[in-house]
Amino acid sequence: MDTHAFKRSLHNSDRYNRRGFGRAEEVAGSLEQAYQSSLIGSIRENGYQLSHGRLNVRLAEAFGFCWGVERAVAMAYETRKHYPSERLWITNEIIHNPSVNDHLRKMNVHFIPVDQGVKDFSGVEYGDVVILPAFGATVQEMQLLNDRGCHIVDTTCPWVSKVWNTVEKHKKHVFTSIIHGKVKHEETLATSSFAGTYLVLLDLEEAEYVADYILGNGDRDSFMARFANACSPGFDPDRDLERVGVANQTTMLKSETEEIGRLFERTMLTKFGPIQLNEHFLAFNTICDATQERQDAMFSLVDEPLDLMVVIGGYNSSNTTHLQEIAISRGIRSFHIDTPERISEDNTIEHKPLGEDLTRDTDFLPSGPITVGITSGASTPDRVVEHVIQRMIAISDAD
Repeated sequence: MDTHAFKRSLHNSDRYNRRGFGRAEEVAGSLEQAYQSSLIGSIRENGYQLSHGRLNVRLAEAFGFCWGVERAVAMAYETRKHYPSERLWITNEIIHNPSVNDHLRKMNVHFIPVDQGVKDFSGVEYGDVVILPAFGATVQEMQLLNDRGCHIVDTTCPWVSKVWNTVEKHKKHVFTSIIHGKVKHEETLATSSFAGTYLVLLDLEEAEYVADYILGNGDRDSFMARFANACSPGFDPDRDLERVGVANQTTMLKSETEEIGRLFERTMLTKFGPIQLNEHFLAFNTICDATQERQDAMFSLVDEPLDLMVVIGGYNSSNTTHLQEIAISRGIRSFHIDTPERISEDNTIEHKPLGEDLTRDTDFLPSGPITVGITSGASTPDRVVEHVIQRMIAISDAD
């Protein structure tokens, strides 16, 4: 399939919209009431610090809603305003935040049901309005909706679209796309649907395994067994790793994406030499600015003396998970929560340790003066961060 030609055709359709409906002022009040916070605004003005009794709060200097997320949520609200009575769907969560998605459900927005990872579009009918979320949709989903005569509202973040353009360039020049991402994440699924030949790598360890194979070390059967569910149909490592280009899921850890790119550049340089390098390796900068800013701010925050760290965001939010990884790498006692309700008045907290199931800890805030670092993923509204701080204040005041 010529994905570039399909996108161009779709963008020219009168049933496709990616610019909104010019109703920003009409939804501004609802968005402010639901998501903004005067408390967080005052903390920002106070050097990202709040002192209340024995509790000291340090906010990261970049956290929460990014521009792409704000745009997607605003477009969803505008869409409901523009189509007040039509059936309105979202192909997935608009963003990875439970409170935002609950707001949309209350606005009678339907979510495509998913069973064991497979979406069921059977309920979507001709003329329905369907929103594509901030992290995009696969080209096959777009084609299905277009063929069904749906009105498509595309809130895909431009940074994600930039990655799609990158893998399409790889495909045009017959390079395999090495995608640094989570193989089942919606964004990576969408990106791989625009690629030609591709291989998805979770982390630097997997990248080193592939680089070693390129240099002639490793077993083909073992390779295919390891990446059977992370590569394009008919993938042949002996053929398809001769020419590679690197791309990424925009929410991955920036430093790791950069290291993976450098690893494959060194690998192809070793195998083919400097004169032939450009014939075997392509690299484009597809790291999202907002992701980078939030990770940089987190690295700065964990350099301060903190007693504990609270990371706020959806449990299926990749960028939030990587913020948690940064705290763990510094040995800071940290808690990843998705909603303020995870913190209870009895000073217990229900949280999700990295790679584990939900667990509950007692004595969340220790006695005496305490300094708490707080950050939130790019899909977390300021109002949610405010409510988390208010719950910690209530616990500290009760002592």
